[in-house]
Amino acid sequence: MPEKGLFCGNNRPKDLTAMTDLEKKHLPVIDCPDSVRSGEPFEVRINVGSIPHVMEEGHFVQWIEVKFGESLYSRIELSPKVSKPAVVVTLVKQAKHPKGTLRVIERCNLHGAWEATKEITIQQA
Repeated sequence: MPEKGLFCGNNRPKDLTAMTDLEKKHLPVIDCPDSVRSGEPFEVRINVGSIPHVMEEGHFVQWIEVKFGESLYSRIELSPKVSKPAVVVTLVKQAKHPKGTLRVIERCNLHGAWEATKEITIQQA
């Protein structure tokens, strides 16, 4: 079976314990609480890559999306040269479910979309 291309869906590392430089530069790094209270704001810090990603005219991160499951909570558009692929968003999670999957997707103009996830416990108010 042929290997999928970088522009076929969301890319994820093959092995989180032995990532390539390409994977390290593109996988979003999510920093937020493991547990939040339903209805209360919390911060999510996102950096694109554990190795800095360039933001040049010909190679840059175009946008970063923050989702819970399939629901879009935020989308940040970035521009080459004047933006850094790192953002902080404040979210409020209203939920009847005790857990949720936070998904962060970034799109590089040369290397496609990359996705990282984090499970978050939602405490009822």
